[in-house]
Parts: sequence; C-alpha cells; structure tokens
Amino acid sequence: MLVSTSAVLLLGLFIWFLLRIRYLRWADTLLCGTFGFLVAKTVAAPVVQAVLVAVSGFLGQLRF
Repeated sequence: MLVSTSAVLLLGLFIWFLLRIRYLRWADTLLCGTFGFLVAKTVAAPVVQAVLVAVSGFLGQLRF
C-alpha cells in the first residue's frame, strides 16, 4: 500500500508540473486518470503493482 500511495503522489506531482508548464492539457490529464482507474479494475492490476514494487525495491537498494 505504501508503494502505491507513493507512486500516486509522485505521478500526481508530475502531472501537476506538466500542467503548470502547459505541456499537458486538462483533457489529457482526465484521459490518463480514467485510463488508470480502468486498468486498476482489470487483470493487469496485480502485474502493474508487482512491477511498481520491484522497481521501488530496486531504487531503494541504490546507494549514491
């Protein structure tokens, strides 16, 4: 749950930034959000979550 919440916040900030610099329009944002909600209700949702967990685990192990 923590990974999905962090990913949602990160993606939300990224979308806000794109809207702020006028690279993304509101219609594009609504379309992306709708697509995300629809994907969350499909069979692909566990796969997407597993990929996010794997990527966040990999990024968490990186040391700079």
